[in-house]
Amino acid sequence: MAVRYLIRLPDPAAARGDEPALAFRSDGAEGLAAELEAALRTPALFERWRALQDEPDDVDESLGATDPAARVTGEQKDLAIEIEASTSLPGTVFRHRMKLLAGGHWELRDVRFG
Repeated sequence: MAVRYLIRLPDPAAARGDEPALAFRSDGAEGLAAELEAALRTPALFERWRALQDEPDDVDESLGATDPAARVTGEQKDLAIEIEASTSLPGTVFRHRMKLLAGGHWELRDVRFG
């Protein structure tokens, strides 16, 4: 079952994770949405993060789950960006990816199931 996450980036320029090699690189709504969509659909971001860990072989494999059908859109709203992501990934995986990409600079506005 797909879950729809409504995310707000109040300050898109600050929406960067702690590790620059893993963080968002785009500034606009479309670019940020495309980066998140790729992070949900493919294991690339997870694999880069895992390679940076002290014990990569000890990383919980469930964090590497992907959803090839994930869809993400982004829209500029005044100075903020609103992102809508639809995915079947567990919430823990979704939050982990958002933390890697945006750090703590995002707000979960709503979650809808189905």
